[in-house]
Amino acid sequence: MAIARSCPTTDEKYYLCMVLLLCFIFFILGASSSSANTHQVDEGRRALFVFGDSLVDAGNNNYIGSCARADSPPYGLDYPTHSPTGRFSNGFNIADILSQQIGGRESPLPYLSPEIKQQRGTLLAGANFASAGVGILNDTGTQFERIIRMPEQLHYFSEYQHRLRAQIGADRARELVNQALVLVSVGGNDFVNNYYLTPNSTRSQEFDLPHYVCHLISEYQKILIKLYKLGARRVLVTGTGPLGCVPAELAQRSKRGECASELQRAASLFNPQLIEMLQGLNTRLGSPVFIAANTHQVHIDFIINPQAFGFVTSKIACCGQGPYNGIGLCTSLSNLCSNRDEYAFWDPFHPSEKANRIIVQQIMTGSTEYMIPMNLSTILALDSKA
Repeated sequence: MAIARSCPTTDEKYYLCMVLLLCFIFFILGASSSSANTHQVDEGRRALFVFGDSLVDAGNNNYIGSCARADSPPYGLDYPTHSPTGRFSNGFNIADILSQQIGGRESPLPYLSPEIKQQRGTLLAGANFASAGVGILNDTGTQFERIIRMPEQLHYFSEYQHRLRAQIGADRARELVNQALVLVSVGGNDFVNNYYLTPNSTRSQEFDLPHYVCHLISEYQKILIKLYKLGARRVLVTGTGPLGCVPAELAQRSKRGECASELQRAASLFNPQLIEMLQGLNTRLGSPVFIAANTHQVHIDFIINPQAFGFVTSKIACCGQGPYNGIGLCTSLSNLCSNRDEYAFWDPFHPSEKANRIIVQQIMTGSTEYMIPMNLSTILALDSKA
């Protein structure tokens, strides 16, 4: 039997209205607080954008028809997932470790990764546009069939910004890009996989080495100016390592374990001119936009005295075959060391994760012998006060 219910009195109506109003207010305040907290988290993270070659590629080449890939074991052996990711490392590369140092919860995703399109918010961390095999010049790395050359990486950066504006608005997108850290690591392939690729390469017939280096520096400057025009305001630029000292070159050119002199000459010409060019750009811009990282000197330190850094060897790669484990690719059939931390080089060309951590530590805290005009920790401290 239903119980008849009288209509609410005026006082009851007033009470019910007040309760509903208060609930609505608390709901709005809660939502606003949550939104504000999310906004603060996003603002507190400094985005990282990565451009360049295999030293910083996080797996873009996995998504294109390139033969320059690191998507098979034992690559990634010491990565958190213990599986290959496309990084040319046993674990983290320089870009990953740098991201950790500036407070990133995760490394920026490869721009071609489907995840970057599927997960809302991933764009806020930045993006990695790097592609193994590329150089400053567009004719570098042609033997790799399909790679993302520097003009295409810059195009993707522009495309990224268009997508970011659609997600967070033009003003916030501009601010995120301006405040981001940009890492550029390119140049080594222009020697190893171009000028010195064959005894009579096209570029070696066109230029003697000093003029080739000048040409590279001129073309590199154009790339960096385009980056600046696209909004980059803090750009970390690494030089080449000691090209003649990597296991691959020792295996091909060394008789008694000495570094290959001609490739070392190339690095000794390129790196000082790169620093000079970056200083010139900063003078023109009236601001230390471009930060030079003398990664060549960092490598030389642990190549000359590997034991001082906890390495057993800086000549033999952990993974490879032939003399110095420097012949061919690192594959599941290669010789593989049991302790990667004892080796400065992971494969015939690329540093081990431990070596990468040493490089990044000098980037963060190194003296002006390693970082010009100042180390990254100083730059970040200055930025935080601005």
